[in-house]
Amino acid sequence: MKTHDHVVKALMKRPGVKAEVDRIEREEAVLLDALLKARQEAGLTQADVAQRMGTMTPAVARLERSLATGKHSPSIATVRKYVKACGKKLIFQVT
Repeated sequence: MKTHDHVVKALMKRPGVKAEVDRIEREEAVLLDALLKARQEAGLTQADVAQRMGTMTPAVARLERSLATGKHSPSIATVRKYVKACGKKLIFQVT
């Protein structure tokens, strides 16, 4: 019986799968950088952002960590709340 790790390892050997995973990781790194920059420019801590979002500090830490690790992609609604809490606006651009 194959474990999850075996299946992932086999899939990652496929060029198309590896390329897509790499693309997603790059995009999430850009998003994380933008979010952290917004928080820094606003002079806010994770606790400050959490309070403004109406959530707890660990939730903000998980959001930032999930983008850093690529383990989970946050919803647009969550990203929008985070950005608003930092006094910014979320703008999408399709190129």
